[in-house]
Amino acid sequence: MKDGVAVADPSFRAPAVGHEIYRILFENMDDGFCVIKFLDGPHGPLSDYVHVLANPAYERHTGIPNVVGQHLRDMVPDEADDWIAFYGKVLHTGEPIRFRNELVATNRHLEVSSFRIGTFEDRLVAVLFKDVTERVRAEGALHQLNETLEQRIADALAQREQAENALRQAQKMEAVGQLTGGLAHDFNNLLAGITGAFELVGRRVNQGRSDEVPRYVEAGLGAAQRAAALTHRLLAFSRRQTLSPRATHANRLIEDFIELVRRTMGPQIAVQTDLDPALWLALVDANQLENALLNLCINARDAMPDGGTLAISTLNLALDEDDARSRGLPSGDYMTITVSDSGVGIADEDLDRVFEPFFTTKPTGKGTGLGLSMVYGFARQSNGIVRIRSTQGVGTQVRIYLPRHDAALEDVVEHADIRGLDTPPDATVLVVDDEPTVRMMMLDALAMIGMRCIEAADGAAALAVLDRYPDIDLLVTDVGLPGGLNGRQVADEARRRLPDLGVLFVTGYADSVVLQNDARLEDRTAVLTKPFPIEELQRQAARLLAGNLADPSAVPFPAVSSL
Repeated sequence: MKDGVAVADPSFRAPAVGHEIYRILFENMDDGFCVIKFLDGPHGPLSDYVHVLANPAYERHTGIPNVVGQHLRDMVPDEADDWIAFYGKVLHTGEPIRFRNELVATNRHLEVSSFRIGTFEDRLVAVLFKDVTERVRAEGALHQLNETLEQRIADALAQREQAENALRQAQKMEAVGQLTGGLAHDFNNLLAGITGAFELVGRRVNQGRSDEVPRYVEAGLGAAQRAAALTHRLLAFSRRQTLSPRATHANRLIEDFIELVRRTMGPQIAVQTDLDPALWLALVDANQLENALLNLCINARDAMPDGGTLAISTLNLALDEDDARSRGLPSGDYMTITVSDSGVGIADEDLDRVFEPFFTTKPTGKGTGLGLSMVYGFARQSNGIVRIRSTQGVGTQVRIYLPRHDAALEDVVEHADIRGLDTPPDATVLVVDDEPTVRMMMLDALAMIGMRCIEAADGAAALAVLDRYPDIDLLVTDVGLPGGLNGRQVADEARRRLPDLGVLFVTGYADSVVLQNDARLEDRTAVLTKPFPIEELQRQAARLLAGNLADPSAVPFPAVSSL
C-alpha cells in the first residue's frame, strides 16, 4: 500500500495466471480450434501437416477424435490436397483467409477462419472453425425449392386446369342433357301435330271428305313452322344461323316496329323510347336484330303481369381497354341498345343461367327458355355481346353491345310480292341437293313458275351436268354436299365457266367457313335457310334470274299457287 493505493505484488506470477486463463478459454470455447505444423513428406515439401494442438470442440465440429499428433494424409488421404492448398496459401502469404469447405470423410460442412502464427520458417497455422452442415443443407433445400418453384407452379396450374376442364365437361354434359330433354319434348309435340295432320289428310281423302283437308294442312304447316322457328333459335344460340349483315341504323329499325311493340304490350304497360340522335351504325342482320329486340320486349311484358313501364334506349359507347375487358369485348366504339322493364326482376342465383337454352323462370307452358339464348347467340355472332342486370322487385335491364360500323348506310331491300316478278323465257335451273325429298320439292316449286329444271345429287354430278348443259341460267345448291365438293366449291367452278350465273345457296345452317368469310356475298348470290316457304324459294330464284336485286318488281308476274 502506498499513499492508500493498492500496488500489485511484485511477486505475483502474471504469466502463470495468463496461461491458466487462456487454457480455460481454449477448452471451453464453442468453436473448434487447432494449430497445425506443415511437414515435408513423400508428396513433396510442405505436402502434409500434423495437428500440434486442438481443443475439445474440434471433435464436436468435425466428428474426428484424438486429432493431436495425427497427420492430415493419414486422416483424410482423399481430400488432403484441398486442405493443404487452403492452409498452404496462408503459410506462404501470411494473409488470413475465410472459406467454407466440406469435410467429406465425416460429411460435415465447415466454416473456417485461418491465420499464420509467427514467420514462414515456423511453419505454424492456426485454424478456427465451426460446423455449418445444417445451415448448408437448409440453403441447399431453399435453392432447390427456388429452382423447382416454376415447375411446381406449372404443375399446380396444370392440375387446376385439368380440374376446371373436368368441371366444364360436367357442366357441358348437364347442359346437353337439359338441351336434349327440352328438344325431345318440344319436337315430339310438334311432330305429333305434323304427323297427325298428314294422317288425317290421308284418311279424309280416302273418305272423299276433301273439304276438311285444308284444315289439317293448315295445322300441319303451323306445327312445321313452329319447329322451324325452334331450330332457328337453337342455331342463333349456337351462333350458326344464317345472317345477312348490312350497315343498319338501329334507331330507324326501332321506330319502324315500336307500334307493334305497343300493341303487344297492351294498355297496362307504358312504352318509352330514348334514342341517341347521333347513333352509330352497326353491321348486323336487321331482321335478326329486330327478332332479338322483340324477344326482349316479350320477356319484359311477361315480367310485368300487373303493368309497368318498358323502355328502349340507344347510346354510343367508347370502351377503353379496362371497360372493354370487364365486358368481355375488344376495346373500341360500340352502339348499344337497352331494353328495360319495371317488372318482378330475376333472382341472383338465376342470373348466371338466363342465357342457357331451355332455362326459364316462367311457369310451365309459358316459355321455351330460348328467347334470351337466341339474343345471346345473335349478339356473339355479330361480334358483340349482351349483358343483363336485374333486381327483384325493381326490374331488369338488358343491353346489347354491337361494334360501330363506319360504312355508309345501306337501303333496306323489301321483299316484293312474287306476283311482281317475272322469269326469263326458257330459264334453265340446276338444282343440287343430296336429300331426294328436298330436291323433288324444289324442282316442282320452280317448275310451277315456268323454269326448266335439271337435278344433281352431289357436287361431282353437278359439274357433270354443267359439262352437258353449258347454258345454265341459275344454280340452286345445298351447301353441305357429299362426295368431297361442297356447294360453295360447285358454285365457284360454275362461276368460272359462267361468270354471270346466278347462285342461290340453300342450307340447313350458315357455314361460316363456306359462306361467310366476307361480310357479304357476291352479286347475283343469295342464301335461303331451310326450312323455307315455297313462295320464298320461288321469289329468290325469280329475283336472281331477273338480274336486278335492287328492284325486283320491274315487270308483272303471273299468279302462283303454293305446293
